[in-house]
Amino acid sequence: MHFTSETTADGVTEHCFTLDGVPGVLWLPATAQAGSPAAAPADAAPTRRPLVLLGHGGGSHKLAPGLVARAGRCATRYGFAVAALDAPGHGERPRTAQDERFATEIGELLATGRPISARVARHTAALAEQAVPEWQAVIDALRKLDGVGPDGPVGYWGLSLGSVIGVPLAGADPRITVAVFGLAGDDSLTEAARRVTVPVEFLLQWDDELVPRRAALALFDAFASAEKTLHANPGGHLDVPDFEVTDSELFLARHLR
Repeated sequence: MHFTSETTADGVTEHCFTLDGVPGVLWLPATAQAGSPAAAPADAAPTRRPLVLLGHGGGSHKLAPGLVARAGRCATRYGFAVAALDAPGHGERPRTAQDERFATEIGELLATGRPISARVARHTAALAEQAVPEWQAVIDALRKLDGVGPDGPVGYWGLSLGSVIGVPLAGADPRITVAVFGLAGDDSLTEAARRVTVPVEFLLQWDDELVPRRAALALFDAFASAEKTLHANPGGHLDVPDFEVTDSELFLARHLR
């Protein structure tokens, strides 16, 4: 992991980094230092700071204003470490020929009024296949930092593309102990959802123009979690109420603390 910049404001220190060419960012309370295990005294107790992973939506990036604000709240209110990555083809990462074809096809479908949900699902599933091992490598690296620690609980928050990546990640990585998902649903996620057993809060927009309601409900039903809660609100894909975002942060905090 190579740190490229560090800035502190409003009680939060933002560390930008790259790992194997994947750009990411780590937020810590300003009183904590990222450092490394070697930076701590030999007899010091290891840090056990909860780590929250933030997955951004399609067309967004790791430093989107909403993610930065959420990271700041998690760091200052609860003392959590928070990390985000640019998904493949997003943010600072180059777009492939496949990404360009997808953008063109979506534009054509929208221009002619045809549905785009099936095409979006296929493309994002391919992105998730690449992103899951990237996230696992980042968890490995972050837990070696003395500002995070080797054995603290890990939570995941991600809607839309963030869920398409987060569901298979949570199903594959036992270090994730709680998750917030939503605005997603497709048969390609069903098998991964059946492997998710941690507490889940799932956000659904009743009039989502990108994710069919039946598909989102089927995904929620597929989670094997003993504790799972469905939060449904009227409105489209981008109309998630602010109070639901606040509630989802409290849900993470309740389980991680």
